Amino acid sequence: MILKKNIYFLGIGGIGMSALARYFKAKGFSVAGYDRTPSALTKALEQEGILIHYEDDVNKIPSNFRKPDETVVVFTPAVPATMSEMVWFKEHQFIVQKRSQILGEITRMQKGLCVSGTHGKTTTSTMLSHLLHQSSVDCNAFLGGISKNYQTNLLLSDKSDLVVIEADEFDHSFLTLSPYMAVVTAVDADHLDIYGTVEAYRAGFEEFTSLIRPDGVLLIKEGLPIHPRLQKGVKRYTYSVDKGDFHATNIRIGNGEIFFDFVTPSEVIKDIQLGVPVYVNIENGVAAMAIAWLNGVSADELRAGMLSYSGVKRRFDFHIKSDKIVLLDDYAHHPNELKSSIESVRRLYEGRKLTVVFQPHLYTRTRDLADDFASALSLADELILLDIYPAREKPIPGVTSQMLLDKVSVSNKRLFSKDELVASADYHDYDVMLMVGAGDLDLLIPEIEQRLRKRLK
Repeated sequence: MILKKNIYFLGIGGIGMSALARYFKAKGFSVAGYDRTPSALTKALEQEGILIHYEDDVNKIPSNFRKPDETVVVFTPAVPATMSEMVWFKEHQFIVQKRSQILGEITRMQKGLCVSGTHGKTTTSTMLSHLLHQSSVDCNAFLGGISKNYQTNLLLSDKSDLVVIEADEFDHSFLTLSPYMAVVTAVDADHLDIYGTVEAYRAGFEEFTSLIRPDGVLLIKEGLPIHPRLQKGVKRYTYSVDKGDFHATNIRIGNGEIFFDFVTPSEVIKDIQLGVPVYVNIENGVAAMAIAWLNGVSADELRAGMLSYSGVKRRFDFHIKSDKIVLLDDYAHHPNELKSSIESVRRLYEGRKLTVVFQPHLYTRTRDLADDFASALSLADELILLDIYPAREKPIPGVTSQMLLDKVSVSNKRLFSKDELVASADYHDYDVMLMVGAGDLDLLIPEIEQRLRKRLK
């Protein structure tokens, strides 16, 4: 690995970057970095002894990180090539690596359990990490969300050489990895601003499967429209909710609980109970348990781990659970994720009025998948749309939340500003309120929750 005693992060506040920063700090490296805005994550990193600044200013780089022979620079694709610190590091011949390149090096040093897919990868990888960590097997893990079991996005182990990694296809990042075992959960079109076509997007996943080590395993969801390119010796297994080498049977849903039996190639493990009881987590759980089982986690450890799994912040994150009002938050930002999220909540709260609050994420995604978004959002009883969250993008003429709202068939629909949404918690007849999106919608939840709870008294 091309590493030096100092590691400097450009974009240190990102969920993946912060996990890497914590990893290297724990391994004894000096760590510092830049991010555009302070956040709960950056504040936590600072409290852990990591120096961070929030202005793109070369003079703010700490003095001991200014020597090319002592420092490696790690950056996220969200950082523009024109930012002054990036330009300065390159001009002064520093080794500059993408986050994914560093993760790739880690997978060559340890046994990488890499979870990929358009959706489901954060929940599946976090479930897998918990199953391994609470068992006799253990693991290291770089997570794409904050685990509610551990309140962190990084797990470390002194005794295990397994490392769970969320394999992100954005910017072709997952093609730097060398998986020991890989999961492919879904290949629904996304990131077409990067890949160009659906065919190219799926070809990226096929190339990813070619990187699995010859002694490794591919676990792929049954029926995905790709043709894996496996090296000789790689074992292939399939999974889904109800068919494949690994699947669930005898599914029981009621009273806010979900039980099922877990079918493996050689045994059936009865009475698995989901700690986060939403229907979509049956399939996520099957994938996570399959990889854990293949790495030696016992039946009793699987039962205990699935029951004690608390979820990921912003993935079916319950804030209020009552007979009068339910408030939950989910990170869904792709049409198929939205569909799964809405259908899962409907199954759990059958017969109750479901209000979906959605903040579209990215102009290009909204433009490219508008009809699919409209179809998924039409499953709600009531729909509230916020403005599109731009992230790294500039506006595209004609691509707006109003354009999306016009396509939705739900009669009870409206556009709200953020302030209007918060104020509505004082008077609107919310029953089950599902807030979804990958932008900054979650920042409104504490105030909305406080106002809704006042009405419960």
